[in-house]
Amino acid sequence: PNPKTLSPNPRCPMGIITSHPAQKRRHRVNLFIDGKFAVGLDTEVVAARRLKTGQTVSDAELEELLKAEQLHKGMEAAVRFLSYRPRSQAEVRTRLLRNHPDWVVESVLQKLKDQRLIDDAAFAQFWKENRDAFRPRSRRLLSQELRRKGVDSETVAEVIQSLDEESSAYLAARGKAASLHGLCYRDFRRKLGSYLNRRGFDYSVSASVVNRLWREAASDGQENGLESDS
Repeated sequence: PNPKTLSPNPRCPMGIITSHPAQKRRHRVNLFIDGKFAVGLDTEVVAARRLKTGQTVSDAELEELLKAEQLHKGMEAAVRFLSYRPRSQAEVRTRLLRNHPDWVVESVLQKLKDQRLIDDAAFAQFWKENRDAFRPRSRRLLSQELRRKGVDSETVAEVIQSLDEESSAYLAARGKAASLHGLCYRDFRRKLGSYLNRRGFDYSVSASVVNRLWREAASDGQENGLESDS
């Protein structure tokens, strides 16, 4: 059942657990009380609560079981979401709120923080290093990306302060420069400058990197010995 609407079966009087057979779905059981179905539970919830046939269950205890099941589902969803890559706290909250009530989401987030499975400072550092390695960005663009992911301004500022913009721009432009082989300096500068500007680098950084890559290309013979016509 949907964890948002999970509730005791009003036709099922509370009493004694008569059975808890396994469902077809893995790691799930159906809990029967006084011979009537009460609720489906994960086997981890059953084990944690030490439920067994013949055990008496009150209304309050059943309600606690329902809450434990909701929390378990929320935690499973969060861990699954985090398994693909690190996430910010805001990303996890947004994803969980699609299918889980607020109280479950906040409880799960607290558990994730306690277990250091979410940490916005570590996430921001991961994001910066990933961008540096594969798709370098300027400080401005990197800051915008992190803010959109819900990372607070102070954490963003701490992470991006060590970013060397000229080094990042050079890494970003190196592959593109190779694809511009054979162009005259004016076209090379225009195309590569525009490429860097779209990645958030300002004119002075872009101009410096463009000139550096042009000189490297010329010295390597990649531009057939053409001189700058600027």
